[in-house]
Amino acid sequence: MKHTGTVSTMGAEGRTSAPTTRTVQTKNPINRAPHSKPPFTISDIRKAIPPHCFKKSLLRSFSYLVHDLTLVFLFYYIATTYFHLLPSPYNYLAWPIYWILQGCVFLGVWVIAHECGHHAFSDYQWMDDTVGFILHSALMVPYFSWKYSHRRHHSNIGSIEHDEVFVPKPKSEIEWYYKYLNNSPGRVITLAITLVLGWPLYLAINASGRQYDRFASHYDPYSPIYNACERLQIYISDVGVIVTIYVLYHSALAKGLAWLICIYVLPLLILNGIIVFITYLHHTHTSLPHYDSSEWDWLRGALATVDRDYGVLNKVFHNITDTHVAHHLFSTMPHYHAVEATEAMKPILGEYYQFDGTPVYKAMWREAKECLYVERGEEIKGVFWYKNKL
Repeated sequence: MKHTGTVSTMGAEGRTSAPTTRTVQTKNPINRAPHSKPPFTISDIRKAIPPHCFKKSLLRSFSYLVHDLTLVFLFYYIATTYFHLLPSPYNYLAWPIYWILQGCVFLGVWVIAHECGHHAFSDYQWMDDTVGFILHSALMVPYFSWKYSHRRHHSNIGSIEHDEVFVPKPKSEIEWYYKYLNNSPGRVITLAITLVLGWPLYLAINASGRQYDRFASHYDPYSPIYNACERLQIYISDVGVIVTIYVLYHSALAKGLAWLICIYVLPLLILNGIIVFITYLHHTHTSLPHYDSSEWDWLRGALATVDRDYGVLNKVFHNITDTHVAHHLFSTMPHYHAVEATEAMKPILGEYYQFDGTPVYKAMWREAKECLYVERGEEIKGVFWYKNKL
């Protein structure tokens, strides 16, 4: 495969990348990443990043939220005010455009709520939880439930035994029917189901999540995902989703089911698909190692993720796409400092920093084809790599 270039040169504030960006990422992105203990510590990485990158501004965080919500209501206003005036077939073309645009902006709102769960929105925990709870509930996500499981994902990333989501399986645990899906039509079907149902199934039944000894669900306060101290907040999360369903139900009664589907449900499906698409590509790559307990440590696990380039959508998605490595290293850092932090830490990380500029639609197909299961490495038995031969 031909090398696809370097990281996007435009930073969070419109700055161009430092010259080191061009020299750090010169290797073929599908070559295996380093898996030995790195010659630097998390403290070394932190020292390389300007101190202001770790500071949160409540005003600035709210400015991004206001910007996103303004776009949400603008698209809603245009759709409900003007689409019915368009002659055929333009009215039929306008709706899919609305669904895609609104779904992308929903993702921006979702990212801000996700930052609240990491306490990256402000210096006030109560503010972060209030904003995050409202936003995630409006997008049918149980806020505290996912906040806790997602934090455990950050604490155990790269561990094949304890990570919470997108945990790769050994060949012996691959379902028997996968051999019939390991072809182009099968991959199309698998990807379609994953993008449409992956996120709600993960929340509902822990699909693609860590294996527990009993049924696990983000809606169950007694799920093995949570401890007794977190139980009350799981109930509160469920109440938030139920209130949203109640509001949607009465909206459907007042406006009609078709109106609700067009205005809210289909953009929400786009959002759900983007969430799965992005997170899958962050954690699924032939270059990334996975570790068992004999080799795993937090820093190597946090480095076992890959940044991607989504073009202009990087900004729409608040750079969750092209700064995911930095996010796993410093999850309380606000998104508006993540690009600058990524550029600053690249010289320290060197070959341990993973970026793949392959167009994401091609990367999704390649990863679905190449990353079916993991096997132990030949040199170090506690390190696992993706394989594709069934």
